[in-house]
Amino acid sequence: MNGVAELRTRIGSAVFTKVAGPEGSGRRDRIHSTPGPRWFGEDRPIRRVHGDASMFVGGLRALLLQSLHPLAMAGVAGHSGFRGDPWGRLQRTSYFLAVTTFGPAELADETIAKIKKVHTHVNGTAPDGRPYSASDPHLLRWVHIAEIDSFLRSHQRYGREPLDQAGRDGYVADTARVARELDVVDPPETEAELAAQIEEYRPELTGSPEARATARFLLFNPPLPIPARIPYAVLGAASVEMLPRWARLPLRLPYLPVAESTVVRAGGQLVTTGIRWAMSTPSPPMPNEA
Repeated sequence: MNGVAELRTRIGSAVFTKVAGPEGSGRRDRIHSTPGPRWFGEDRPIRRVHGDASMFVGGLRALLLQSLHPLAMAGVAGHSGFRGDPWGRLQRTSYFLAVTTFGPAELADETIAKIKKVHTHVNGTAPDGRPYSASDPHLLRWVHIAEIDSFLRSHQRYGREPLDQAGRDGYVADTARVARELDVVDPPETEAELAAQIEEYRPELTGSPEARATARFLLFNPPLPIPARIPYAVLGAASVEMLPRWARLPLRLPYLPVAESTVVRAGGQLVTTGIRWAMSTPSPPMPNEA
C-alpha cells in the first residue's frame, strides 16, 4: 500500500505542478485557507464543475473552440505567448478559475482587476485587417461562452457527479457572475441561452491558418515528456470528440463516430478517473489500520 500511496502522491504532484506552476502550493493555501466571504457557496454548481478532473478535457476543448474566432485567435497569437509558454498560460488560467470559484471575494476582486488591466494592452490588427481588443465586450463574451460550454459538456461526460437540468442552469448562472465582473455584456444565465449564443456566433467563426496551427500544437506537439504523451493524447482525442462537427471541419480534425463513441470515450473516462484519483487527498488511516 505504501508503494501505491507514493505513486499516487508522485503523479498528483507532477500534474498539480504543471497546472498550477511553481507557486501553486502557496496560491492554493491562500485560496482555500484565507478567511472571508466567497463569491460562491460550497453548494453551488460552479464548485462541482471547476473542482473536477473533467476540466482537463474541457480546457483543451475550450482552446480549440475559442480559436475559431479570428479576432480571439489573433489576440492569443500576438500577446499571450501561447506557443512559447503554453504552461504559463495554463497556470494563469487555472489560477483565475480557482480564485474566482473557491477563493475569498477580496482576492477574486483583486485578480479580476489585474486581468482587466492586462486586457487594456491586448489590442492590434488581425491578419484579415480587422482591429481587435481583448476589452471588446463581444469578443469577451465569445471567449466566455466557448469556455463554459466546454467545461459543462466535459463535466456531463466525464465528471464524477453530472448535473441535472437545474444544476446545469445554475452553473451557467454562476459563471455569468464572473463574466460580468470581466465586463462581459449579457452573458447567458441558462443552458438554453448558452446554446443560443454559441449559435449566434457561428457566422463569425472560421478555421484560420493560426487556428489550425494551434490545433496541431495542442493535439500533436505538446511540450511534454514522452511518458506523459499517451494520457495527454487520450485527453486530446476526448476533447475533439466533444466538438460539434461544424467546429471540426474548419480545424481539419477527423470525425470517426464509431471509434469516438467507444474507444475514445472509454479512454477519456479512464484518464480522467486516474487524474481524479491521483489529485485527491487519500483518507487518513483508521487507528487499527496504522
